Parts: sequence; structure tokens; C-alpha cells
Amino acid sequence: MKPLLIVDAANVVGSVPDGWWRDRRGAAERLRDHLASFAGPVEIILVVEGQARGISSHEGVLVEHARGSGDDAIVDLVRASAGHRKVTVVTADRELRERVTALGADVEGPKAYWSG
Repeated sequence: MKPLLIVDAANVVGSVPDGWWRDRRGAAERLRDHLASFAGPVEIILVVEGQARGISSHEGVLVEHARGSGDDAIVDLVRASAGHRKVTVVTADRELRERVTALGADVEGPKAYWSG
């Protein structure tokens, strides 16, 4: 089974001050398209929330639309997969990092996957 990469879209997009707040949906789509270059050896899930909801999955990146909190959706995804395969969460959110590492996931910062 491929390793799983779960990306916190709001946190990763928000890590680069490039005007993303004027078009949150477009910023999430650009991140999704960029993440496609990492697909293949890993399964990628991009978790979106708020104004970014509604973007489609594309090029090896599955988009998960959080019904409520994106952090809670990420924790649920980790809980469902941890112990069955390697799971890495991409976020800089300190609280989320603690929640997912307690479940056995690894964490990487946004700069490893996104520079805007």
C-alpha cells in the first residue's frame, strides 16, 4: 500500500503571503495542481475547507471537502489510516501536529511541498 500524504490546504496556502486571501479557491487549486508532481509513489489527499470547498480532485490528488473543521477532517483521515500504512501530514499548525503525531503520523512543514 502506498504511503499517504495528507495536506492541510488552508495552512499550507496561508504559509506564503502571495495574496491568497483574495482568491482562496484559486489558491487551493494552484496547490492541488502543484501537488500532482508528488503523486505516484504516494497517495495524496488535499483537505479543503471554507471558501476553498468545491474544487475537484485532479491529477493524482484526491480533494477531501471538510464539512466542518479541516483539522478534524485531517485527524479523522489519520485515524482511519495510521497503523495500516505510513501517513504524513503537511501542516505548520502546532495543535494539529500534536493531534496527528499522537495517532502515529509523521509531520512535515509546508515548505517541503509549497513555496507559492
